[in-house]
Amino acid sequence: MKRAAYFILAAAVILLFCYLTGSADRSAAPSPQPTQEGVKESSPQPTAFSLAISNGASPYAVNMADPSEDRWVKQLEALTNTKLSISLISLKDFDRRMPVILAGDTYPDVVQMIGGASSAAMAGSVQAGLFLPLDDWIKTYAPNLWKAVPPEAWKETSFEGHIYGIPAWLGNPSRRATYIRSDLLAQTGLPVPRTVDEFLDVLRAFKKLGVEIPYEMRENFKYADVIFGAYDVLGYQFEVRNGEVVPKFLDEKHMMKALQVYRTMLMEGLIPEDFATVSSTEYTHDIEAGRVGSWTANAAGLLDFHTKLRASVPGAQIDIIPSPEGPEGTKGYGLYSSVINSFYINKHVPKEKLIGILQFFDWMVSDEAQRFFSFGIEGDTYTEDHGTIAYHFPKTREEQDVETFRELLWLTHDLTINRARTELVPGGKDLLHALDVTLPKEGLGSIVFVPELESFSAYPDLASERPNQAPPVIVDHMVKMIYGKEPISDWPKVVREYRERGGNAIIQEATARYRAKQGVLIQHNR
Repeated sequence: MKRAAYFILAAAVILLFCYLTGSADRSAAPSPQPTQEGVKESSPQPTAFSLAISNGASPYAVNMADPSEDRWVKQLEALTNTKLSISLISLKDFDRRMPVILAGDTYPDVVQMIGGASSAAMAGSVQAGLFLPLDDWIKTYAPNLWKAVPPEAWKETSFEGHIYGIPAWLGNPSRRATYIRSDLLAQTGLPVPRTVDEFLDVLRAFKKLGVEIPYEMRENFKYADVIFGAYDVLGYQFEVRNGEVVPKFLDEKHMMKALQVYRTMLMEGLIPEDFATVSSTEYTHDIEAGRVGSWTANAAGLLDFHTKLRASVPGAQIDIIPSPEGPEGTKGYGLYSSVINSFYINKHVPKEKLIGILQFFDWMVSDEAQRFFSFGIEGDTYTEDHGTIAYHFPKTREEQDVETFRELLWLTHDLTINRARTELVPGGKDLLHALDVTLPKEGLGSIVFVPELESFSAYPDLASERPNQAPPVIVDHMVKMIYGKEPISDWPKVVREYRERGGNAIIQEATARYRAKQGVLIQHNR
């Protein structure tokens, strides 16, 4: 009897061992089993995994010899019961290097991508089966993350109906805003402009005050498309017109009206004469030097603009205002993608490591994570007294770089703004008000294709070179018409040229994808 009991016990131990180590084919994801245990209870031993991420161009990260020895990495490991082997990849080389890494015989357990499942760096790796589908696993082992991430972001990290990526997302994809020097506006005696006509009247009043650049522009209409937004003809967006999915600049009537407004702004000296060649460096310098009355930029830059402008112009005041409306009530700028970065798990990762990795990401949306990444270590970089936090804000460039790196390790969360830290700085509540109240009421949607249309590769001059920028051929004609080198009334000819040079192929593919609901995201106007 004792001998039989011994064999039964031995068989049970063997079965348990097989269950824990996993005997299934690692190329397929095993079925998740529900658990009520947390990371530290279910994994007494740290979960060790390798991770390839961008260095974010952070000088602190760029000069780091060994991430495993960094104090912030060590603290993150202690908080999450993990052992991390981190490879930092240069941001400028990321899209080039990541496909090379994925082409090797071995690649890290977790890899970061800039964008979603069909980004350039992915190079078809999701389609090739390099990563695990995560749908049921996330719901079971990362329930807080599952609830926190917006559905749109999960969709952007999916392929053929299955979630492959864990996103770092934007809770508010309406990021860009219309800025104004409110101290100058007060001098004009005019109210905050509501329409395009009122906006032009304010710019004219700025010019009378002696403001050198009433509205700042940038080359290729980057951060300078406030008027195109008012007429809903942003050159990089698509819409349904007459049964086809077409770029919005095919709306000839509204496009010509928007071009005429820009032409008026140029003729009256409300924008720089060399607006078509103003670089990002010149653009920023002009604003910070106090030469500009109004401009467009990401809302998150409000506090930085305030600080640098007041160094040049003491008493200057900047506010974010609602963008001017066009004749049909549209306003704002193009909505951004819901996903900034995303993370994918190697298909060879065994079950127990997979669970630990998912619990690591689930912790990222906890209050403890927000406090660590925002403020660091209590008693070192911040103190707390009865719920009130006193944070030692960086005072040097080196301290700023350290803070940037610590937040770089916050892999998944809402990247719209660091709310906890913003609330503590002067003017922070104004910024949060703009993000919470002003921007959610504007922002223009589009039909977005994930992955991009294949025809873009065949006709590069007809595709946007960068996000939120019209195709080169279209930009060229817009510039010529604003300068008066081509009549604005010739815009229908531009549309015909676009179609004949390959635009019809782009429209045909876009329409087919839209009708078949293949890799299509539909953003709606705010």
